[in-house]
Amino acid sequence: QVQLVESGGGLVQAGGSLRLSCAASGRTWRSYAMAWFRQGPGKEREFVAAIRWNGASTVYADSVKGRFTISRDNAKNMVYLQMNSLKPEDTAVYYCAADAQFPRFRREEYDYWGQGTQVTVSS
Repeated sequence: QVQLVESGGGLVQAGGSLRLSCAASGRTWRSYAMAWFRQGPGKEREFVAAIRWNGASTVYADSVKGRFTISRDNAKNMVYLQMNSLKPEDTAVYYCAADAQFPRFRREEYDYWGQGTQVTVSS
């Protein structure tokens, strides 16, 4: 089993930055691909970014390319999402997720989820 806990969300002005963290635990979590999803008000949960188990490959949604960076530090049991040049449309609850295969883009393909952290971007 993999357990995930997100943190780092908050209120930020448009153009600002936030760094989200996901603390991971479980015997085999380091072998899993990790991802970030988000769900805005009244919207479905959507894919944001994913990273291979060893960090060698990453994929991003078109809406965040060039602004967001996913990374992982397996030695510290952490996954990160650095968010720069934030826009009001980035406002959402952000979720950390894990799956045994990379890449995966659909919500239903992921086996493990955190509880989410709120990001609010003001204009």
